[in-house]
Amino acid sequence: MKNNPGFNTLAIHAGAQPDPTTGARATPIYQTTSFVFNDADHAASLFGLQAFGNIYTRIMNPTQAVLEERVAALEGGTAALAVASGHAAQLLIFHTIMSPGDNFIAARRLYGGSVNQFGHAFKSFDWHVRWADTADIGSFESQIDDRTKAIFIESLANPGGTFVDIEAISAVARKHGLPLIVDNTMATPYLIRPIEHGADIVVHSLTKFMGGHGNSMGGVLVDGGTFDWSKSGKYPMLSEPRPEYAGMVLHATFGNFAFAIACRVLGLRDFGPAISPFNAFLLLTGIETLPLRMQRHCDNALTVATWLKTHEKVAWVNYAGLETDANNTLQKRYSPKGAGAVFTFGLKDGYEAGKRFVEGLEMFSHLANIGDTRSLVIHPASTTHRQLTDEQQTAAGAGPEVVRLSVGIEDVADIIADLEQALAKI
Repeated sequence: MKNNPGFNTLAIHAGAQPDPTTGARATPIYQTTSFVFNDADHAASLFGLQAFGNIYTRIMNPTQAVLEERVAALEGGTAALAVASGHAAQLLIFHTIMSPGDNFIAARRLYGGSVNQFGHAFKSFDWHVRWADTADIGSFESQIDDRTKAIFIESLANPGGTFVDIEAISAVARKHGLPLIVDNTMATPYLIRPIEHGADIVVHSLTKFMGGHGNSMGGVLVDGGTFDWSKSGKYPMLSEPRPEYAGMVLHATFGNFAFAIACRVLGLRDFGPAISPFNAFLLLTGIETLPLRMQRHCDNALTVATWLKTHEKVAWVNYAGLETDANNTLQKRYSPKGAGAVFTFGLKDGYEAGKRFVEGLEMFSHLANIGDTRSLVIHPASTTHRQLTDEQQTAAGAGPEVVRLSVGIEDVADIIADLEQALAKI
């Protein structure tokens, strides 16, 4: 390939070569638990992090490695680590940077599962979240103290499909010497590459648009290689000697991909949320068509949102691709190819109307997922955000009247016809 291949080329070829043993063109599924060492010295060098190679599939696997290299290339990062789910990736990220009693700042408008993980599960580690409003950049800075370790946002917020001013929040993070973590699940690197806008770490649920077919669980974290983990002394797992590795200092040894290494050898090694080789293979296959799928998703979603906006039973439509949307300026700035596939709209008759609407759809699938080739729907207040209080639901853009669509790549006339017949049943 040429020195700087395009996005479409990277989506198909990055990280992959014909199998050296068989000549197989597709990346093989290395369905094995472990790998044979050349000799005792080779084994010692692998366990001591003095050589790269495969030891055990809980920590690394050749199929997984191709997936990691491909996602890192698409995001413009230095390295990546693929794991069992997006939640697993977030756990490993925060385990690497947090100590008991530390806090981090997170945007209020997040996927409901992240709100729950941050606000409840993380308390067991004595890690604490402080919520901020992406429409008020000062709300991030005002909560930072000497125990703050990171800022976390979504590039395109779930469920509302709201674009975030990544560069403005990055400026706050830089000012205070904090890494900016960006969940890029909804946008994918086809629409936005957060590292180019000041992110230090990118995280995905590969289960969604990256895999794209609703058949495999997976998550990934991408090291941007942009953060100095040694400067402040606040990140000892990277900047201080590790007793497990004969006193090695990971940042000094591995430089601009040290964070991905630390998540692998200090987090994945011990917590164990490994991705299966089979899932890695399916996700790789899905990524090959990512550019084609994402453009079709965006085109269909804009057509559907435009149609819904004129419907008599719809109170409002929140889709940044609409010229009248308050978020349209940010969309054009960060994501000129389109506004994504996921958006919300409100029904005039509220909570019960939302439930009846999703039950009346025929082609749409009513389920808790996004990013499938198929069109998907959910009523967040009665499902994904049900564990939140009414105030938290509203703050997260998941109030009682809200319906979330993940518009698929079917013929758009068929998508609209299904929505029309379901609305008629309310």
